[in-house]
Amino acid sequence: MLGFGLLSAVPANALTPVELFEEGNRLYRDELYWAAILRYEQAGEAGLTIPLLYYNTGVAHYRARQYNRARDSLMQALGSPELRLAAQYNLGLTEYAAGDEEAAMRWFRLVRDQQQNRKMSTYATEAIARIRAGEPGEDEPVAEWTPPVEEEVAHFELVASAGFGTDTNAYRSPSAPYVDYSETETPVVTPTVQSGAYVPFDLGMKFRVDAYESESFFAAYRLAGLTYADVALNDADEYAHEISVGSEYRARDEERGREREIYSAFSISEHQEWYFDPDTASYFVTRDEDGNIQSLENRMNYIRYGPEVNWRQTYSKITFGLGFKGQIWNYENEEFVPEYDHEYLVLTGFSQYKFTPSSLVRVALKGSTRRFGERPAFNLDGAVLPENPDLEYDYIEVALTARQRITDRMWLGFEYDYSSRTDKFEGYNDYIRDRYGADFRWRIGHRFDVSVAGSYLLYDFSDAFAFNNPTQPRKTLEIIDVEAEAIFRVTEHLYIVADATLYDSASNDLRINYDRAQYSIGVRWSQ
Repeated sequence: MLGFGLLSAVPANALTPVELFEEGNRLYRDELYWAAILRYEQAGEAGLTIPLLYYNTGVAHYRARQYNRARDSLMQALGSPELRLAAQYNLGLTEYAAGDEEAAMRWFRLVRDQQQNRKMSTYATEAIARIRAGEPGEDEPVAEWTPPVEEEVAHFELVASAGFGTDTNAYRSPSAPYVDYSETETPVVTPTVQSGAYVPFDLGMKFRVDAYESESFFAAYRLAGLTYADVALNDADEYAHEISVGSEYRARDEERGREREIYSAFSISEHQEWYFDPDTASYFVTRDEDGNIQSLENRMNYIRYGPEVNWRQTYSKITFGLGFKGQIWNYENEEFVPEYDHEYLVLTGFSQYKFTPSSLVRVALKGSTRRFGERPAFNLDGAVLPENPDLEYDYIEVALTARQRITDRMWLGFEYDYSSRTDKFEGYNDYIRDRYGADFRWRIGHRFDVSVAGSYLLYDFSDAFAFNNPTQPRKTLEIIDVEAEAIFRVTEHLYIVADATLYDSASNDLRINYDRAQYSIGVRWSQ
Protein backbone atom coordinates (compact mmCIF):
# COMPACT_ATOMS: atom_id res chain seq x y z
CA MET A 1 0.00 0.00 0.00
CA LEU A 2 1.27 3.44 -0.88
CA GLY A 3 1.72 5.79 2.02
CA PHE A 4 3.81 8.65 3.28
CA GLY A 5 4.38 10.89 6.24
CA LEU A 6 4.06 14.61 6.26
CA LEU A 7 5.87 15.92 3.18
CA SER A 8 8.68 13.41 3.43
CA ALA A 9 10.01 14.55 0.05
CA VAL A 10 10.78 17.90 1.71
CA PRO A 11 11.61 16.89 5.31
CA ALA A 12 9.85 19.19 7.74
CA ASN A 13 12.59 18.98 10.36
CA ALA A 14 15.58 19.21 7.98
CA LEU A 15 18.16 21.97 8.46
CA THR A 16 17.95 24.89 6.06
CA PRO A 17 20.93 25.60 3.76
CA VAL A 18 22.07 28.46 6.00
CA GLU A 19 21.76 26.30 9.12
CA LEU A 20 23.85 23.58 7.47
CA PHE A 21 26.45 26.24 6.65
CA GLU A 22 26.49 27.53 10.23
CA GLU A 23 26.78 23.96 11.53
CA GLY A 24 29.81 23.52 9.27
CA ASN A 25 31.37 26.64 10.77
CA ARG A 26 30.85 25.28 14.27
CA LEU A 27 32.44 21.94 13.36
CA TYR A 28 35.39 23.80 11.81
CA ARG A 29 35.94 25.75 15.02
CA ASP A 30 35.91 22.42 16.89
CA GLU A 31 38.65 21.25 14.46
CA LEU A 32 36.33 18.59 12.99
CA TYR A 33 37.34 19.44 9.46
CA TRP A 34 35.96 16.35 7.70
CA ALA A 35 32.58 16.81 9.36
CA ALA A 36 32.64 20.53 8.47
CA ILE A 37 33.32 19.69 4.81
CA LEU A 38 30.33 17.34 4.78
CA ARG A 39 28.03 20.05 6.17
CA TYR A 40 29.31 22.60 3.65
CA GLU A 41 28.63 20.15 0.81
CA GLN A 42 25.13 19.50 2.13
CA ALA A 43 24.49 23.25 2.27
CA GLY A 44 25.57 23.55 -1.36
CA GLU A 45 23.39 20.64 -2.43
CA ALA A 46 20.47 22.24 -0.59
CA GLY A 47 20.82 25.39 -2.70
CA LEU A 48 23.33 27.69 -0.94
CA THR A 49 25.75 29.09 -3.55
CA ILE A 50 27.29 32.15 -1.86
CA PRO A 51 31.06 32.76 -2.30
CA LEU A 52 31.53 32.49 1.46
CA LEU A 53 30.49 28.82 1.29
CA TYR A 54 33.19 28.09 -1.30
CA TYR A 55 35.75 30.02 0.74
CA ASN A 56 35.07 28.18 3.99
CA THR A 57 34.96 24.85 2.17
CA GLY A 58 38.38 25.59 0.69
CA VAL A 59 39.87 26.47 4.08
CA ALA A 60 38.43 23.26 5.59
CA HIS A 61 39.89 21.19 2.74
CA TYR A 62 43.28 22.87 3.34
CA ARG A 63 43.09 21.92 7.02
CA ALA A 64 42.21 18.35 6.02
CA ARG A 65 45.25 18.31 3.66
CA GLN A 66 43.06 17.90 0.58
CA TYR A 67 44.95 20.46 -1.44
CA ASN A 68 43.45 19.85 -4.87
CA ARG A 69 39.92 20.24 -3.50
CA ALA A 70 40.98 23.27 -1.47
CA ARG A 71 42.29 24.89 -4.65
CA ASP A 72 39.04 24.22 -6.53
CA SER A 73 36.86 25.68 -3.78
CA LEU A 74 39.00 28.77 -3.18
CA MET A 75 39.06 29.55 -6.89
CA GLN A 76 35.25 29.76 -6.77
CA ALA A 77 35.49 32.39 -4.02
CA LEU A 78 37.70 34.76 -6.03
CA GLY A 79 34.68 36.47 -7.58
CA SER A 80 33.78 38.07 -4.24
CA PRO A 81 35.49 41.45 -3.66
CA GLU A 82 35.24 40.93 0.10
CA LEU A 83 36.93 37.51 -0.02
CA ARG A 84 39.34 37.89 -2.94
CA LEU A 85 42.48 38.83 -0.99
CA ALA A 86 41.96 36.16 1.68
CA ALA A 87 41.24 33.56 -1.02
CA GLN A 88 44.39 34.52 -2.92
CA TYR A 89 46.49 34.28 0.24
CA ASN A 90 45.05 30.86 1.09
CA LEU A 91 45.61 29.71 -2.49
CA GLY A 92 49.27 30.59 -1.96
CA LEU A 93 49.36 28.43 1.17
CA THR A 94 47.59 25.61 -0.68
CA GLU A 95 49.98 25.63 -3.64
CA TYR A 96 53.00 25.69 -1.34
CA ALA A 97 51.63 22.78 0.72
CA ALA A 98 50.94 20.87 -2.51
CA GLY A 99 54.58 21.34 -3.57
CA ASP A 100 54.17 24.04 -6.25
CA GLU A 101 56.41 26.81 -4.90
CA GLU A 102 56.24 28.88 -8.08
CA ALA A 103 52.42 29.01 -8.08
CA ALA A 104 52.45 29.85 -4.39
CA MET A 105 54.79 32.80 -4.95
CA ARG A 106 52.51 34.19 -7.69
CA TRP A 107 49.51 34.24 -5.33
CA PHE A 108 51.50 35.76 -2.46
CA ARG A 109 52.91 38.53 -4.70
CA LEU A 110 49.37 39.47 -5.78
CA VAL A 111 48.38 39.92 -2.16
CA ARG A 112 51.65 41.65 -1.20
CA ASP A 113 51.44 44.23 -3.98
CA GLN A 114 47.84 45.32 -3.48
CA GLN A 115 47.08 48.56 -1.64
CA GLN A 116 43.62 47.88 -0.20
CA ASN A 117 44.50 45.79 2.87
CA ARG A 118 47.82 46.40 4.65
CA LYS A 119 47.31 43.48 7.06
CA MET A 120 46.90 40.97 4.22
CA SER A 121 49.94 42.49 2.49
CA THR A 122 51.99 41.87 5.64
CA TYR A 123 50.82 38.23 5.80
CA ALA A 124 51.91 37.71 2.20
CA THR A 125 55.27 39.39 2.71
CA GLU A 126 56.03 37.15 5.68
CA ALA A 127 55.00 34.05 3.73
CA ILE A 128 57.30 34.99 0.83
CA ALA A 129 60.18 35.50 3.27
CA ARG A 130 59.64 32.09 4.85
CA ILE A 131 59.58 30.39 1.46
CA ARG A 132 62.84 32.10 0.41
CA ALA A 133 64.42 31.11 3.72
CA GLY A 134 63.27 27.54 3.28
CA GLU A 135 61.59 27.48 6.68
CA PRO A 136 59.62 24.29 7.26
CA GLY A 137 56.13 24.12 8.71
CA GLU A 138 52.57 24.72 7.69
CA ASP A 139 51.29 28.31 7.68
CA GLU A 140 48.01 29.11 9.30
CA PRO A 141 45.29 29.98 6.79
CA VAL A 142 43.11 33.03 7.12
CA ALA A 143 40.37 31.19 8.98
CA GLU A 144 36.78 30.67 7.93
CA TRP A 145 34.83 33.88 7.67
CA THR A 146 31.47 34.17 9.41
CA PRO A 147 29.88 37.47 8.51
CA PRO A 148 26.09 37.43 8.84
CA VAL A 149 24.34 35.72 5.98
CA GLU A 150 21.14 37.44 4.97
CA GLU A 151 18.24 35.06 4.77
CA GLU A 152 14.91 35.78 3.17
CA VAL A 153 11.83 35.79 5.36
CA ALA A 154 9.73 33.73 2.92
CA HIS A 155 10.97 30.45 1.43
CA PHE A 156 9.53 28.13 -1.18
CA GLU A 157 10.78 24.54 -1.48
CA LEU A 158 9.96 22.22 -4.35
CA VAL A 159 10.83 18.59 -5.02
CA ALA A 160 9.37 16.96 -8.13
CA SER A 161 10.24 13.59 -9.64
CA ALA A 162 8.97 11.28 -12.35
CA GLY A 163 10.36 8.13 -13.89
CA PHE A 164 9.77 4.92 -15.72
CA GLY A 165 9.93 1.48 -14.19
CA THR A 166 8.96 -2.15 -14.36
CA ASP A 167 7.01 -4.19 -11.79
CA THR A 168 7.26 -7.98 -11.71
CA ASN A 169 4.02 -8.45 -9.73
CA ALA A 170 1.65 -5.51 -10.04
CA TYR A 171 -1.22 -7.15 -8.13
CA ARG A 172 0.88 -8.83 -5.40
CA SER A 173 -0.39 -12.21 -6.62
CA PRO A 174 0.73 -15.52 -5.07
CA SER A 175 3.28 -17.22 -7.28
CA ALA A 176 1.80 -20.75 -7.11
CA PRO A 177 -1.65 -22.41 -7.07
CA TYR A 178 -3.10 -23.07 -3.64
CA VAL A 179 -6.15 -24.44 -1.87
CA ASP A 180 -8.21 -21.62 -0.37
CA TYR A 181 -9.19 -22.93 3.06
CA SER A 182 -10.96 -19.66 3.86
CA GLU A 183 -13.85 -20.74 1.59
CA THR A 184 -16.33 -23.45 2.55
CA GLU A 185 -15.81 -25.26 -0.76
CA THR A 186 -11.97 -25.02 -0.39
CA PRO A 187 -11.43 -24.34 -4.09
CA VAL A 188 -8.08 -24.64 -5.83
CA VAL A 189 -6.98 -21.16 -6.88
CA THR A 190 -4.54 -20.56 -9.73
CA PRO A 191 -3.34 -16.94 -9.55
CA THR A 192 -1.94 -15.16 -12.59
CA VAL A 193 1.12 -13.07 -11.87
CA GLN A 194 1.07 -9.95 -14.04
CA SER A 195 4.04 -7.69 -14.72
CA GLY A 196 4.33 -4.44 -16.60
CA ALA A 197 5.74 -0.93 -16.88
CA TYR A 198 4.69 1.90 -14.61
CA VAL A 199 5.32 5.61 -14.10
CA PRO A 200 6.12 6.70 -10.52
CA PHE A 201 5.57 10.37 -9.67
CA ASP A 202 6.16 12.53 -6.63
CA LEU A 203 5.56 16.24 -6.08
CA GLY A 204 6.30 18.05 -2.82
CA MET A 205 5.90 21.76 -2.14
CA LYS A 206 6.46 23.75 1.02
CA PHE A 207 6.04 27.46 1.71
CA ARG A 208 7.66 28.71 4.90
CA VAL A 209 7.60 32.14 6.54
CA ASP A 210 10.24 32.91 9.18
CA ALA A 211 7.99 35.12 11.29
CA TYR A 212 10.35 35.20 14.29
CA GLU A 213 14.02 34.57 14.94
CA SER A 214 13.55 30.93 15.95
CA GLU A 215 10.04 30.16 14.71
CA SER A 216 8.52 29.74 11.27
CA PHE A 217 5.11 28.87 9.89
CA PHE A 218 4.55 26.67 6.87
CA ALA A 219 2.04 25.19 4.48
CA ALA A 220 2.97 22.05 2.58
CA TYR A 221 1.50 19.80 -0.08
CA ARG A 222 2.57 16.44 -1.46
CA LEU A 223 1.26 14.19 -4.22
CA ALA A 224 2.80 10.75 -4.80
CA GLY A 225 1.80 7.60 -6.58
CA LEU A 226 2.23 5.42 -9.61
CA THR A 227 0.26 4.59 -12.72
CA TYR A 228 0.75 1.61 -15.03
CA ALA A 229 1.32 2.06 -18.74
CA ASP A 230 -0.69 -1.04 -19.67
CA VAL A 231 -4.44 -0.37 -19.45
CA ALA A 232 -4.93 -3.96 -18.25
CA LEU A 233 -2.94 -3.09 -15.11
CA ASN A 234 -4.68 0.19 -14.29
CA ASP A 235 -6.53 -1.39 -11.37
CA ALA A 236 -3.13 -1.47 -9.63
CA ASP A 237 -2.76 2.32 -9.92
CA GLU A 238 -2.61 4.21 -6.65
CA TYR A 239 -1.89 7.68 -5.37
CA ALA A 240 -2.04 9.75 -2.21
CA HIS A 241 -1.90 13.46 -1.58
CA GLU A 242 -1.66 15.48 1.59
CA ILE A 243 -1.85 19.09 2.69
CA SER A 244 -0.55 20.31 6.03
CA VAL A 245 -0.11 23.55 7.94
CA GLY A 246 1.93 24.13 11.05
CA SER A 247 4.93 25.69 12.73
CA GLU A 248 8.56 24.87 13.36
CA TYR A 249 10.62 26.17 16.27
CA ARG A 250 14.38 25.81 16.52
CA ALA A 251 16.59 27.52 19.10
CA ARG A 252 20.34 27.04 19.52
CA ASP A 253 22.89 27.85 22.18
CA GLU A 254 26.23 27.40 20.43
CA GLU A 255 28.33 27.98 23.56
CA ARG A 256 26.60 25.26 25.56
CA GLY A 257 25.98 22.97 22.59
CA ARG A 258 22.23 22.95 23.16
CA GLU A 259 19.44 22.85 20.63
CA ARG A 260 15.65 22.60 20.92
CA GLU A 261 13.23 21.80 18.10
CA ILE A 262 9.43 21.74 18.23
CA TYR A 263 7.36 20.74 15.23
CA SER A 264 3.57 20.91 15.12
CA ALA A 265 1.17 20.49 12.22
CA PHE A 266 -2.34 19.55 11.21
CA SER A 267 -2.61 17.47 8.07
CA ILE A 268 -5.33 16.01 5.90
CA SER A 269 -4.64 13.45 3.19
CA GLU A 270 -6.53 11.33 0.70
CA HIS A 271 -5.49 7.85 -0.40
CA GLN A 272 -6.83 6.22 -3.56
CA GLU A 273 -6.39 2.58 -4.56
CA TRP A 274 -8.66 -0.08 -5.99
CA TYR A 275 -9.81 -3.01 -3.84
CA PHE A 276 -8.92 -5.93 -6.07
CA ASP A 277 -8.48 -9.68 -5.72
CA PRO A 278 -4.75 -10.42 -6.21
CA ASP A 279 -5.62 -13.86 -7.60
CA THR A 280 -7.76 -12.60 -10.46
CA ALA A 281 -6.88 -8.87 -10.68
CA SER A 282 -10.61 -8.13 -10.63
CA TYR A 283 -12.57 -6.14 -8.06
CA PHE A 284 -13.76 -7.85 -4.91
CA VAL A 285 -17.55 -8.20 -4.93
CA THR A 286 -20.33 -9.14 -2.54
CA ARG A 287 -24.05 -9.72 -2.76
CA ASP A 288 -26.75 -7.50 -1.31
CA GLU A 289 -29.90 -8.66 0.45
CA ASP A 290 -31.58 -9.35 -2.89
CA GLY A 291 -28.70 -11.46 -4.16
CA ASN A 292 -27.41 -8.83 -6.57
CA ILE A 293 -23.66 -8.55 -7.06
CA GLN A 294 -22.15 -5.34 -5.66
CA SER A 295 -18.61 -4.18 -6.39
CA LEU A 296 -16.31 -3.25 -3.50
CA GLU A 297 -13.77 -1.45 -5.70
CA ASN A 298 -13.64 1.68 -3.51
CA ARG A 299 -13.39 -0.05 -0.14
CA MET A 300 -9.72 0.85 0.48
CA ASN A 301 -10.05 4.57 -0.35
CA TYR A 302 -9.86 6.84 2.67
CA ILE A 303 -9.36 10.37 3.99
CA ARG A 304 -7.04 10.77 6.96
CA TYR A 305 -6.69 13.86 9.15
CA GLY A 306 -5.35 14.96 12.52
CA PRO A 307 -2.61 16.82 14.46
CA GLU A 308 1.03 15.91 15.07
CA VAL A 309 3.53 17.37 17.57
CA ASN A 310 7.22 16.47 17.99
CA TRP A 311 9.70 17.85 20.52
CA ARG A 312 13.46 17.29 20.36
CA GLN A 313 16.16 18.45 22.78
CA THR A 314 19.94 18.17 22.31
CA TYR A 315 22.62 18.57 25.00
CA SER A 316 26.01 18.18 23.33
CA LYS A 317 26.21 14.38 22.89
CA ILE A 318 22.76 13.50 24.24
CA THR A 319 19.50 13.96 22.34
CA PHE A 320 16.01 12.95 23.38
CA GLY A 321 12.50 13.68 22.22
CA LEU A 322 8.78 13.02 22.46
CA GLY A 323 6.03 12.92 19.89
CA PHE A 324 2.27 12.61 19.54
CA LYS A 325 0.01 11.95 16.57
CA GLY A 326 -3.77 11.62 16.48
CA GLN A 327 -5.70 10.76 13.31
CA ILE A 328 -9.14 9.83 12.06
CA TRP A 329 -9.12 7.40 9.12
CA ASN A 330 -12.40 7.69 7.22
CA TYR A 331 -12.78 4.95 4.58
CA GLU A 332 -15.19 4.85 1.68
CA ASN A 333 -18.64 3.77 2.82
CA GLU A 334 -19.56 0.35 1.41
CA GLU A 335 -22.95 -0.41 2.91
CA PHE A 336 -22.82 -4.15 2.25
CA VAL A 337 -19.64 -4.93 4.25
CA PRO A 338 -18.03 -3.60 7.46
CA GLU A 339 -16.00 -0.42 7.08
CA TYR A 340 -12.36 0.10 8.00
CA ASP A 341 -12.97 3.51 9.67
CA HIS A 342 -10.87 3.89 12.81
CA GLU A 343 -9.06 6.21 15.20
CA TYR A 344 -5.26 6.08 15.29
CA LEU A 345 -3.27 7.45 18.24
CA VAL A 346 0.53 7.32 18.60
CA LEU A 347 2.94 8.29 21.39
CA THR A 348 6.70 8.14 20.76
CA GLY A 349 9.86 8.78 22.73
CA PHE A 350 13.54 8.34 22.04
CA SER A 351 16.99 8.93 23.49
CA GLN A 352 20.22 9.16 21.50
CA TYR A 353 23.85 9.27 22.56
CA LYS A 354 26.82 10.20 20.34
CA PHE A 355 29.92 8.42 21.58
CA THR A 356 32.05 10.24 19.02
CA PRO A 357 31.25 12.65 16.16
CA SER A 358 31.01 9.58 13.92
CA SER A 359 29.05 7.06 16.03
CA LEU A 360 25.77 7.02 17.92
CA VAL A 361 23.26 4.74 19.59
CA ARG A 362 19.54 5.42 19.70
CA VAL A 363 16.73 3.82 21.71
CA ALA A 364 13.12 4.53 20.74
CA LEU A 365 9.77 3.57 22.25
CA LYS A 366 6.47 3.76 20.41
CA GLY A 367 2.97 3.01 21.62
CA SER A 368 -0.08 3.19 19.38
CA THR A 369 -3.69 2.10 19.18
CA ARG A 370 -6.30 1.61 16.47
CA ARG A 371 -9.98 1.72 17.39
CA PHE A 372 -12.33 0.58 14.63
CA GLY A 373 -15.88 1.85 14.48
CA GLU A 374 -17.81 -0.77 12.47
CA ARG A 375 -15.50 -3.77 12.09
CA PRO A 376 -16.26 -6.77 14.33
CA ALA A 377 -13.42 -8.54 16.11
CA PHE A 378 -12.40 -12.19 15.62
CA ASN A 379 -13.32 -15.10 17.82
CA LEU A 380 -10.56 -17.49 18.84
CA ASP A 381 -11.72 -19.93 16.12
CA GLY A 382 -11.18 -17.26 13.43
CA ALA A 383 -14.88 -16.50 12.97
CA VAL A 384 -16.17 -12.93 12.65
CA LEU A 385 -19.67 -12.66 14.09
CA PRO A 386 -21.87 -9.55 13.66
CA GLU A 387 -22.51 -9.39 17.42
CA ASN A 388 -18.78 -9.27 18.26
CA PRO A 389 -17.48 -5.96 19.62
CA ASP A 390 -15.60 -3.61 17.35
CA LEU A 391 -11.98 -4.45 16.65
CA GLU A 392 -9.33 -2.76 18.82
CA TYR A 393 -5.56 -3.17 18.44
CA ASP A 394 -2.83 -1.87 20.77
CA TYR A 395 0.82 -1.82 19.68
CA ILE A 396 4.09 -1.49 21.60
CA GLU A 397 7.42 -1.14 19.80
CA VAL A 398 10.98 -0.82 21.14
CA ALA A 399 13.79 -0.08 18.67
CA LEU A 400 17.57 0.00 19.07
CA THR A 401 19.69 1.71 16.39
CA ALA A 402 23.46 1.91 16.07
CA ARG A 403 25.14 4.02 13.40
CA GLN A 404 28.80 4.38 12.53
CA ARG A 405 30.38 6.76 10.05
CA ILE A 406 33.21 4.89 8.36
CA THR A 407 34.59 7.88 6.46
CA ASP A 408 33.28 11.41 5.96
CA ARG A 409 31.33 10.07 2.96
CA MET A 410 30.27 6.63 4.13
CA TRP A 411 28.19 5.37 7.02
CA LEU A 412 26.63 2.10 8.13
CA GLY A 413 23.69 1.52 10.47
CA PHE A 414 22.02 -1.44 12.15
CA GLU A 415 18.62 -1.64 13.80
CA TYR A 416 16.64 -4.13 15.82
CA ASP A 417 13.09 -3.56 16.95
CA TYR A 418 10.66 -5.64 18.94
CA SER A 419 6.95 -4.98 18.58
CA SER A 420 3.77 -6.59 19.79
CA ARG A 421 0.12 -6.26 18.82
CA THR A 422 -2.68 -6.99 21.26
CA ASP A 423 -6.16 -7.84 20.02
CA LYS A 424 -8.37 -6.40 22.76
CA PHE A 425 -11.27 -8.85 22.30
CA GLU A 426 -10.09 -12.46 22.63
CA GLY A 427 -6.54 -12.06 21.41
CA TYR A 428 -6.97 -13.88 18.10
CA ASN A 429 -4.80 -11.45 16.11
CA ASP A 430 -2.08 -11.03 18.74
CA TYR A 431 1.46 -11.21 17.44
CA ILE A 432 5.07 -10.52 18.33
CA ARG A 433 7.33 -9.20 15.61
CA ASP A 434 11.11 -9.11 15.45
CA ARG A 435 12.69 -6.85 12.84
CA TYR A 436 16.37 -6.81 11.90
CA GLY A 437 17.51 -3.99 9.65
CA ALA A 438 20.66 -2.50 8.14
CA ASP A 439 21.33 0.52 5.96
CA PHE A 440 24.40 1.76 4.14
CA ARG A 441 25.15 5.03 2.38
CA TRP A 442 28.14 6.04 0.34
CA ARG A 443 28.70 9.46 -1.17
CA ILE A 444 31.06 8.93 -4.10
CA GLY A 445 32.58 12.27 -4.96
CA HIS A 446 30.47 15.41 -5.03
CA ARG A 447 27.79 14.16 -7.40
CA PHE A 448 27.03 10.49 -6.77
CA ASP A 449 25.20 8.92 -3.81
CA VAL A 450 24.43 5.24 -3.27
CA SER A 451 22.24 3.87 -0.47
CA VAL A 452 20.98 0.39 0.39
CA ALA A 453 18.56 -0.54 3.18
CA GLY A 454 17.15 -3.94 4.04
CA SER A 455 15.07 -5.57 6.74
CA TYR A 456 13.96 -9.01 7.82
CA LEU A 457 10.67 -9.30 9.74
CA LEU A 458 9.56 -12.40 11.62
CA TYR A 459 6.00 -12.59 12.98
CA ASP A 460 4.92 -14.95 15.76
CA PHE A 461 1.12 -15.38 15.84
CA SER A 462 0.08 -17.05 19.09
CA ASP A 463 -3.57 -17.72 18.18
CA ALA A 464 -4.32 -16.86 14.54
CA PHE A 465 -4.79 -19.70 12.02
CA ALA A 466 -3.68 -19.78 8.39
CA PHE A 467 -6.70 -18.79 6.24
CA ASN A 468 -8.49 -18.02 9.57
CA ASN A 469 -9.50 -21.68 9.50
CA PRO A 470 -9.14 -23.65 12.79
CA THR A 471 -8.36 -26.84 10.82
CA GLN A 472 -5.14 -25.22 9.60
CA PRO A 473 -1.91 -24.68 11.58
CA ARG A 474 -0.98 -21.46 13.32
CA LYS A 475 -0.29 -18.64 10.88
CA THR A 476 3.33 -17.89 10.00
CA LEU A 477 4.77 -14.86 8.23
CA GLU A 478 8.29 -13.79 7.25
CA ILE A 479 9.09 -10.72 5.14
CA ILE A 480 12.29 -9.62 3.44
CA ASP A 481 12.34 -6.05 2.14
CA VAL A 482 15.35 -4.49 0.36
CA GLU A 483 15.57 -1.02 -1.20
CA ALA A 484 18.49 0.47 -3.15
CA GLU A 485 18.88 3.95 -4.60
CA ALA A 486 21.54 5.66 -6.68
CA ILE A 487 21.46 9.43 -7.20
CA PHE A 488 23.58 11.40 -9.66
CA ARG A 489 23.55 15.19 -9.41
CA VAL A 490 23.56 16.69 -12.90
CA THR A 491 23.22 20.33 -11.87
CA GLU A 492 22.55 22.20 -8.65
CA HIS A 493 18.85 21.27 -8.84
CA LEU A 494 18.59 18.35 -11.29
CA TYR A 495 19.24 14.71 -10.33
CA ILE A 496 19.03 11.34 -12.04
CA VAL A 497 17.63 8.71 -9.67
CA ALA A 498 17.60 4.93 -10.03
CA ASP A 499 15.62 2.77 -7.58
CA ALA A 500 15.19 -0.93 -6.94
CA THR A 501 12.82 -2.54 -4.40
CA LEU A 502 12.67 -6.25 -3.63
CA TYR A 503 9.87 -7.65 -1.44
CA ASP A 504 9.32 -11.28 -0.45
CA SER A 505 6.46 -12.43 1.79
CA ALA A 506 6.54 -16.07 2.94
CA SER A 507 3.53 -17.44 4.84
CA ASN A 508 1.59 -20.68 5.25
CA ASP A 509 -1.49 -18.55 4.53
CA LEU A 510 -0.75 -18.82 0.83
CA ARG A 511 -3.04 -15.91 -0.05
CA ILE A 512 -0.26 -13.54 1.12
CA ASN A 513 2.69 -15.66 -0.04
CA TYR A 514 4.25 -13.63 -2.90
CA ASP A 515 7.33 -11.85 -4.12
CA ARG A 516 7.66 -8.60 -6.02
CA ALA A 517 10.44 -6.52 -7.56
CA GLN A 518 10.23 -2.95 -8.84
CA TYR A 519 12.94 -1.16 -10.79
CA SER A 520 12.77 2.44 -11.98
CA ILE A 521 14.87 5.30 -13.27
CA GLY A 522 13.84 8.92 -13.44
CA VAL A 523 14.69 12.55 -12.81
CA ARG A 524 14.24 14.70 -9.72
CA TRP A 525 14.14 18.47 -9.48
CA SER A 526 14.86 20.02 -6.09
CA GLN A 527 15.06 23.66 -5.10
